[in-house]
Amino acid sequence: MSKYSSQEMVLNMGPHHPSTHGVIRFILQTDGEMMVKATPDIGFLHRGIEKIAERLPWQAFMPYTDRVDYVASVNCNLGYAVAVERLADITVPERAEYLRVIAAELSRIGSHFIGFGALLLDLGAVTPFVHALRERERYNDLMEMLCGARLTHNYVRIGGVAQDAPDGFAEKCLSFVDHLEYEFIGEFNNMISFNTILINRLANVGVISAATANDFTLSGPNLRGSGADFDLRRDEPYSVYNRFNFDVPKGTGKFGSLGDSYDRYWVRIEEVTQSCRIIREALRKMPKSGDIRTRLPKPFTVPAGEVYVRTEAPRGELGFYLVSDGGKQPFRVKIRTGSFSAMTIIEHISQGVMVADLVAIIGSLDVVAPEIDR
Repeated sequence: MSKYSSQEMVLNMGPHHPSTHGVIRFILQTDGEMMVKATPDIGFLHRGIEKIAERLPWQAFMPYTDRVDYVASVNCNLGYAVAVERLADITVPERAEYLRVIAAELSRIGSHFIGFGALLLDLGAVTPFVHALRERERYNDLMEMLCGARLTHNYVRIGGVAQDAPDGFAEKCLSFVDHLEYEFIGEFNNMISFNTILINRLANVGVISAATANDFTLSGPNLRGSGADFDLRRDEPYSVYNRFNFDVPKGTGKFGSLGDSYDRYWVRIEEVTQSCRIIREALRKMPKSGDIRTRLPKPFTVPAGEVYVRTEAPRGELGFYLVSDGGKQPFRVKIRTGSFSAMTIIEHISQGVMVADLVAIIGSLDVVAPEIDR
């Protein structure tokens, strides 16, 4: 005899459902159109990437970090590089630091285009997603110009970056961020962000208070969407982020309750503008010439010790915990991601909402499967 009452059904959503944002399965317990709860079932994309790191030389793991979050690969490169550099006490050249920031903020912009664009697509708005993809293609063109790749960039190196910016990159990059800040974002908001249907689908749905967000260890835009004023780039700066002037967008209950799905969507829209500000300032302050990488000894070893470094990735805190025994490869690697933390709260906030609202909640949390499973 079933443990569920005759009024309840158990349904599978995923692992091949387009709105689960990857190979993720949700076990839905429903009562008609109402959710009793949604339980995430992960592990379909587990690749043992942390164990791979422990079997490779320190530098050889860099291309694998692209696969932690392939939508924002530069940010993953940067997090790992900063962790190794702190453990090994490596100084990065000035020009390389600015190139890292520019690439990381471009990656954040490109990631947010996929994030809020996919959310809109999940809710049935196809045209805005195409507009977001068009702008991401311009970002891809810039990254291809910088490092030769369009998705998994493998641009950052321990001690610097792979190569210098080519002639004309700064001008094209500046043109891109000016276009975004002064043209595209305004047009996009008029087209969809202030649309009554979208507001009704997102406002007051999946409300997360700041206290609850902290209890479930949410980070990044999901934490700031609940009104928390915390950004690692400003509050625990790494690289040269302490040299830039930017604001930290937070949820305000713009069209509904503080911490609802719309606030999480709107924080990402606002972060695109702030990334444009950082890139513009970095282009202006970056040294015109100089080394782009510190020469490392061969063979490269890291002194025995341990370190935990957290950086502000597009989906929240990206932390690398590294343990070295003084050898040519890590003794232990542990990666902490924002998407994994975001998954923990879905069962809690899915209780009592409509089945269709679960799609909005998952999209507003902007989870991506490889960050969850690793």
